[in-house]
Amino acid sequence: MADGAQTTTKKHKQFVSEPMGDKLVTELGGIGPKYGERLRAEGFEKAYNVLGQFLVLNKDKDLFIDWLMETACTNTKCATDCYNCLRDWSDSFI
Repeated sequence: MADGAQTTTKKHKQFVSEPMGDKLVTELGGIGPKYGERLRAEGFEKAYNVLGQFLVLNKDKDLFIDWLMETACTNTKCATDCYNCLRDWSDSFI
């Protein structure tokens, strides 16, 4: 996969193309099995749980990335990918 700020993954495109429904947290861009397990351990099992935190933080990129890195010990790239995924989804559906 090419690296760069404007690239989106197939996972990201799939997530933002449809309503969230009851998707698991691991269906979010940037969240794989390891980070998903860490989020589930903190009570964030579903993608909508993470969306709620995204909204509580007023869609603020820096606050959300810091929260995700602290909560799930993600790296900056994965936290940014998750932020971008939720931002793009909320732009389409909220």
